[in-house]
Amino acid sequence: MAEETTIDRVDDSEEFLLEVKNLTVHYVLETERVEAVNDISFSLKKGRTIGLVGETGAGKTTAALSILNLVPGPLGVIESGEIVLSGNNVLKLSPKQLEKIRGKDVSMIFQDPMTSLNPVMTVGDQIAESVKLHEKVNNAAAYRRAMEMLELVGIPGMRASEYPHQFSGGMKQRVVIAIALACNPKLLIADEPTTALDVTIQAQVLDMIGQLKEKFGTAIVMITHDLGVVAEICDEVAVMYAGKIVESGTLDDVFNHTTHPYTEGLFYSIPKINNKKASLVPIPGLMPDPTKLPKGCAFAPRCAYAFEECSADKLSLRKINQTHSVLCRAYDNPDFHLNLKEGHNNA
Repeated sequence: MAEETTIDRVDDSEEFLLEVKNLTVHYVLETERVEAVNDISFSLKKGRTIGLVGETGAGKTTAALSILNLVPGPLGVIESGEIVLSGNNVLKLSPKQLEKIRGKDVSMIFQDPMTSLNPVMTVGDQIAESVKLHEKVNNAAAYRRAMEMLELVGIPGMRASEYPHQFSGGMKQRVVIAIALACNPKLLIADEPTTALDVTIQAQVLDMIGQLKEKFGTAIVMITHDLGVVAEICDEVAVMYAGKIVESGTLDDVFNHTTHPYTEGLFYSIPKINNKKASLVPIPGLMPDPTKLPKGCAFAPRCAYAFEECSADKLSLRKINQTHSVLCRAYDNPDFHLNLKEGHNNA
């Protein structure tokens, strides 16, 4: 039997649980290349939550799948970069080593609970399956854990013998969360976990995720386009546009000291609770074709502040302070400032 690949480790004293460094992911088709994620970097400490925010097609889900090394091949290719999770370089692990960390060190709540569950297995068996794989316990012990996990997410343990079709949409999402948390992962990736749910159930699910984060110290990557969700549950924010992070920082940095025109546009396009008569201001135009991204700033064609140089060359992140960065050439002009309206951060 071939010898298993040695895990490529970094210094165990590293303070970050997760580090994504210069990640680039493309989908290579016969006649074109979809530039889904382009040289992004972010990091996350234990017990912290980062929100990946942006429009559909910004590259959020592809970035998240890369953390699990689950970018769908053969079309999806991780062109470059490094992903370090708990000292392990995920992109250099063998398939057997990846099996050990998926569900144990890192779990993912996928976007649609309706399609994430196996319709011909009871929910208890689906939760127990993950426990048996990682905890090496017998069937009875794994099933008891499954019942405990259902209780933890607010579902009676006796319902473990029921099938997914017997649960409402909100309860299905709770079951998916129970599966993801069954082995107490260090990192939880939540891909739009409240999109298919009504407002009341959304609030309950977010409250539950917050409680579980506090109880287990789980770090969370929250993928969403909903700034209200970000405001409620995230400590840090990374705003993505056309495969790049255009602004990143703490929640206070991004919400109260907005620096990128795209982030400003996102705030303008949501209703204001304290001013019901205010008109929404949509961002004009559409996100660029990911197979034909411009040479310079991808947001320039939609930006009210753009000038000729914005479309010229590749941009580099600019540090606003120790925690806050922005990808915008306008800041080369010392007199530039966004025309932010009061109350833009009431998401």
